[in-house]
Amino acid sequence: MIGPLLAMATGNFAGAGLRAPQGARSAGQVVIGTALGMYFTPAVARQVASYWHVLLLAGLFAISVGVLSGWILSRLARTDATTAFFASVPGGAAEMTILGERYGGRPDRVALAQSLRILIVVIVIPFALTYSETHGSDVYQSIAAPVDYGYLLLLLAGGLATGLCLNRYRVPNAFMFGPLALLIGLTASGVELSSMPPALTNAAQVMIGCALGARFERRSLESAPRYVSGVIASVFIAIAVGVGFAGGLGWAAGLPIATLVLATAPGGIAEMCITAKVLQLGVPLVTAAHVTRVLVLLTLTGPGYRWARAWGKRFRPPKPM
Repeated sequence: MIGPLLAMATGNFAGAGLRAPQGARSAGQVVIGTALGMYFTPAVARQVASYWHVLLLAGLFAISVGVLSGWILSRLARTDATTAFFASVPGGAAEMTILGERYGGRPDRVALAQSLRILIVVIVIPFALTYSETHGSDVYQSIAAPVDYGYLLLLLAGGLATGLCLNRYRVPNAFMFGPLALLIGLTASGVELSSMPPALTNAAQVMIGCALGARFERRSLESAPRYVSGVIASVFIAIAVGVGFAGGLGWAAGLPIATLVLATAPGGIAEMCITAKVLQLGVPLVTAAHVTRVLVLLTLTGPGYRWARAWGKRFRPPKPM
């Protein structure tokens, strides 16, 4: 995933104007969502459910880090509070852009910041965990069924259909959540039809990486250098705060800190769960944490913004000279 992402982003920063194939990210999400759902065997599902309080705390933390990052961004970039808040909340780029515009923010700036956030997190956290020699001995294993391409095609088709249904009702990350929900339901019920071949998940990562890298354009970065610098700084601060929170939560809950770093990282669900899968760091727990985060953000981002706005001058950036 990281290779195609960097290649596409670098090409676009150089002015190449590269584009990902239409539907590449959705197709990749269907495969990844299906593969992740295969980890939720009955025993694993029960164990993950027992950590509901940890998942809820991680979701609420996402709102808090959005408020903090938004305040930092508004100060550094001297941008309005609405744009800064929705640019900083670690939710889906499309959903935060729509919400930001609804409350009077600048949708182009929100979209740029959300894309930069994902780019930075996807590069920094996997590399940091890898080169710090953090590699788990994850007791969670995907289902042991052999690859049956007939059943696998049926599962992917079912996941795609579920994703299309959710997408019709504007559910964020529908092509990720649809297959994930379907496979969790099947696997947790003891239905194991087929495993996922590694070559297919690798291809899915390539498609997701290309789609993420294609978001970037040189003119977007050149148009607001101060804003871009503020976004980069606020994202690194959010990562540092997240690592500290993960350390405290891991100590209190008796869970591996590296797993909770991925569970609380302000990155996308597919990207963080892929990293957990590669490093064998609690894939089901990381997946459940990011699903919970999305649900919390969808429910509380609007009220959270109104609460932050009530701070008045403490959240409002100074007027430009």
